Amino acid sequence: MSVASVGEIIWVLGIVAWYFIRRPYERRAKRVRVVSHRRSRSETVGLAAALIGLAVVPGFYVATGKPEAADHPAHAWAVVVGALTFATAMWVFRRTHKELGRNWSISLEIRDKHELICRGPYALVRHPMYTSFLLMGIGQAFLLSNWVAGLAGLVGFAVLFFLRVDEEERMMLEIFGPQYRAYMDRTKRIIPYLY
Repeated sequence: MSVASVGEIIWVLGIVAWYFIRRPYERRAKRVRVVSHRRSRSETVGLAAALIGLAVVPGFYVATGKPEAADHPAHAWAVVVGALTFATAMWVFRRTHKELGRNWSISLEIRDKHELICRGPYALVRHPMYTSFLLMGIGQAFLLSNWVAGLAGLVGFAVLFFLRVDEEERMMLEIFGPQYRAYMDRTKRIIPYLY
């Protein structure tokens, strides 16, 4: 088995893990009443970009090997770095869902009895879900030996993040006011101690 194939298999296993982590929370969220939402065209575009970059483009590459012209040599060290990064992403992703519990939503929504979560990964950054997507994109870039498929995840993440995070923070400030402002003052957005 080639190094490139190992990277692709690890990527597929990571995406399967992503699905199995998210699915139960998605099902539970449907049972909690939404009291306010900020669904918009830009949010839809951001979510679509993340899906395309983190799943569709790399999935197409893994299934077909195209675009071949963008292939580059696979290295064992890159696959190890990619696997560790993707595993870290799944750990953060799981912890984020667990801490949010009934507050979780794929869209910008406030649910009945919504609370501000400041524990677990939320004690370090305000948006650890985005941190997990960033780590997924980095892991994907190391796991897939193709410039287009490998970097598509980082592009998808960037589109989602920059289209959505400001609106999300405005919504949280409206709902939680000074409590969220104080939380913003003591945490960074997605990279602990940096940004």
